[in-house]
Amino acid sequence: MTGNITFTMIKPAAVESGYTGAILHMITENGFRISALKQLQMTRKDAETFYMVHKDRPFYNDLVGFMSSGPIVAAILEKENAVEEYRKLIGATDPGKALEGTIRKLFAKSVQQNAVHGSDSDENAAIEAAFFFAERERF
Repeated sequence: MTGNITFTMIKPAAVESGYTGAILHMITENGFRISALKQLQMTRKDAETFYMVHKDRPFYNDLVGFMSSGPIVAAILEKENAVEEYRKLIGATDPGKALEGTIRKLFAKSVQQNAVHGSDSDENAAIEAAFFFAERERF
């Protein structure tokens, strides 16, 4: 069964480049409802914990450094089949392979600086949303 929430982060390079508004506009124009939203800067410890699943991968330290390098915008998005629908909207991790019109094709600088994070499963969407948002912050 598919869920109706997903989690996203607009990554530091996209925030710094001023793409937050355009990305949020694309999200809402594609039928997602934003039920929680905040801007913050992750500490290195936050990024290490959030990306723990990648701790043995060669890119882990660079990812942690990048994700704690500047402000991010975190959001919980709602829509039927949210994870799958959002992954279509954001496109491939490598912006060079992303389809035209996707968020990553339009706003990413590289594979690592790929503009946004998107949950890869309903289970991870719930875990990731809970990492950033208390229940009282969801509307």
